Amino acid sequence: MSISTSVLSDLLQSIPYLRPQLYFKASLTALSHAMEDQVLAATLDKPLVIASFQRERYYRQEAHRYQRLAQRSNQIYVLSAPETEFANSSEYYEKVAFEADDALTQEWHLVVIADNYATCLVCRESLGSIAKNQQVPEFSTGLDMDTARRFEGIWTSERGVSIKAAQLLLDRILVYRPELASKIKEARQRFGIGEPRTYSQIGQPEFACDIDTDPFVQRLVTYLQASQYKLHKAYRSIIAQAQKERLVNSISTAIRRSLDPHQVLQIAAQELGQHLGANRCLIYRAQATQGQATIEHEFLTPSILSVYGQTWELDNNALFQEVVQQGEGVCVADTANDLRISSSKVLTLIAKKFSIRSWLIEPVLSQGRLLGIIELHYCSLPTHHWQAGEFDLVKAIATQIGAALIQAEAYANLEELNKQLEALDRTRSNLIAITGHELRTPLSTIQVCLESLVSEPDMPLELQQIMLTTALADSERMRKLVQDFLTLSNLESGRVEWHPESLTLQECVDLALSRTRTRATMDEPPKIKTQIAENLPLVKADGDWLVEVLAKLIDNACKFTPSNGKISIKAAQNGSQMVEVTVADTGRGIEPNRLEVVFDRFYQEEGALRRTAGGTGLGLAICRQIVNGWGGEIWAESKGKDQGSQFHFTIPIAHQEAGGRRAGSRGASVLGGSADL
Repeated sequence: MSISTSVLSDLLQSIPYLRPQLYFKASLTALSHAMEDQVLAATLDKPLVIASFQRERYYRQEAHRYQRLAQRSNQIYVLSAPETEFANSSEYYEKVAFEADDALTQEWHLVVIADNYATCLVCRESLGSIAKNQQVPEFSTGLDMDTARRFEGIWTSERGVSIKAAQLLLDRILVYRPELASKIKEARQRFGIGEPRTYSQIGQPEFACDIDTDPFVQRLVTYLQASQYKLHKAYRSIIAQAQKERLVNSISTAIRRSLDPHQVLQIAAQELGQHLGANRCLIYRAQATQGQATIEHEFLTPSILSVYGQTWELDNNALFQEVVQQGEGVCVADTANDLRISSSKVLTLIAKKFSIRSWLIEPVLSQGRLLGIIELHYCSLPTHHWQAGEFDLVKAIATQIGAALIQAEAYANLEELNKQLEALDRTRSNLIAITGHELRTPLSTIQVCLESLVSEPDMPLELQQIMLTTALADSERMRKLVQDFLTLSNLESGRVEWHPESLTLQECVDLALSRTRTRATMDEPPKIKTQIAENLPLVKADGDWLVEVLAKLIDNACKFTPSNGKISIKAAQNGSQMVEVTVADTGRGIEPNRLEVVFDRFYQEEGALRRTAGGTGLGLAICRQIVNGWGGEIWAESKGKDQGSQFHFTIPIAHQEAGGRRAGSRGASVLGGSADL
């Protein structure tokens, strides 16, 4: 008896001007609850309410609400595919059980028709959402998966559309429960369901609505507030994670910069104590069989008694022995009420003498071997309430310290490795800063523009065009950022296939200059002059990548050169194997000690968040990878700040057999000599 046709499809076919929208499940839940609240807010109406749930488990979450709705009207119909106990019945309201292979199992419906208002929600789960859910076992489907489900359909308060939707659903109900014919006939006659009707795209209401819509609005506001709270909570989690990463990074940097364990441990004690707000942080070396340990590294807050240089007795220290036996950290929330402290004279004396109220001991381990101990002391009331994130952070720091001690013992020469790790740390920090600035800024602009377009339907056309233009420009900016990331990643990983060919350099320069002319963000570019040596031989390179290098160097020169400055592009043969290309400008210049690091990834002279020129700091790094790919070299020269800069790179000459063509053979009118842009 199952029906294969979709109610949504039938509705859209009956009323062609309707256009479906995309909804997430959380949005549908908020809308349906708002519609139900609107019914509950009415005092006189006895509306027709038809609700269709995909599965019985979804119905069970809402069953109590429909019992309340049944007190308002005797025309309540609930449809669902049975799974356990759902069956045709008329106890509180009319239950209608449809077949498991009915098209209704993929749809979500709620139709409310009263004398003075009408609303309907008719949606079908999107095919992509269904496929995604089918790939995940039912027992593992959690809240995130459920809220990510997407539906397409109609939500409207237009009475004609609502009545048509009610007609389609009542027809379905009669198929499964023909004994309700007289009751359904009563609903049809009361609300004019099934009568001939002309649908207008304007959708003017047929009756004035005098019901209080405040519950409906409040439900939607509550949904939006809940979403905002989740977003705020996510932001706080990100900030906390960023703070943790900064602390770990600072200690990691100290480890990489020095092979002196004393210096590393002192920095770790200082940073960890400050970050966790401890009154005292101790780090000292200790082994499982060691009877004593000397406190060598200490962080203190003002007015707290120092223990630096003192000797800790470990044989009779019950907390230390527990750490050794379990290989895990030990936490004492309140030393005044802890049996381990009160039963040990040594620990009681230490706690009283040094005013320790909350105490954490974390082992520094390497491959199961104890290398040292981290202690955190909180010396004031109220006692410290430990958070799970704090334990994780201390463990992370202990891991870092263990690595530093092992490295100091095992290696004598870590200078080169430290430089590489420091560069990686700088790249990671710059990546966070660059993406935070270059992605968040255009995203914010795009969001503001789109929200303005959605929330201000009466906005003038000129202003709408400005909003759209701005959003498109910032989306292009984001696309270029992502493209640079992908390009550099492919180049560094060796996934690029090179297609070298014999090329005339002038044509590549012309193509690169054409990109500069079309740059929409540049109001008045500086004057660009080309000086390509006559009879320059052909070069051997991948044409697309050669144009990319030229375009990025020209773009870099334009970015840091004022509009009244000058840029020159020169090329001449450099020996018998290479052609040397120079892109020079009269702009900002480069400090001599930074001529090499400008080619590093994410390098920004002004810093990621203070710079006046946009960009990701990837352009020169991409150029270096490309030039190295064809066997050339790239370098920069500058006399200093505000004295301009010159970027040079070399390209292999394409050696031709006797009689082979030279540059002039591809068109002397655009090759050789000089040209101005």
